Amino acid sequence: MRAVLEARQKAAAVQVKQLEAELERVRAVLADAEEVHRRRVIGLEQYLEALAEENAPADVVGEVPRRKPVGPCRAVPHRRHATGVTELSPDYQALMAAAVDAGGDGLGARRAAVVLGWDSASASRVEGARARLKRPVERGWLVEAKPGGFMPPAPEQDPGPGRPGGGS
Repeated sequence: MRAVLEARQKAAAVQVKQLEAELERVRAVLADAEEVHRRRVIGLEQYLEALAEENAPADVVGEVPRRKPVGPCRAVPHRRHATGVTELSPDYQALMAAAVDAGGDGLGARRAAVVLGWDSASASRVEGARARLKRPVERGWLVEAKPGGFMPPAPEQDPGPGRPGGGS
């Protein structure tokens, strides 16, 4: 009889150990799911705030304008189809102004991340800023004169409407 009771006790102890291990696994999965949920809630809130700010009335005269949070990526029109920098989104307008201010060395991705209000120590943010700088290059707003140096095109590189050389 004693052997039977000891066997049951050992079986119960093994079951307790298995259930504790399963509980730890479930806790880890729950923590991961909660983190994903938290990030998605924050993302949705930021998206809704950006939409609300886009639809807000114009700023009152004399009031200091607040910087819009970086929202969804907007298309960059080709330069020959745009009348000016004002057709670009606020983020791209800020990048264009920073590229003009950068002078001969051009605007780098790390500085662009700062202009966008991002953490310039984060490699992923710097690469995101580099991608943001590549779009205006593809559409004629900026040139990459040397790798990593983005600047406005020189006047001779911007022939404007019509054909190069003034032909028709």
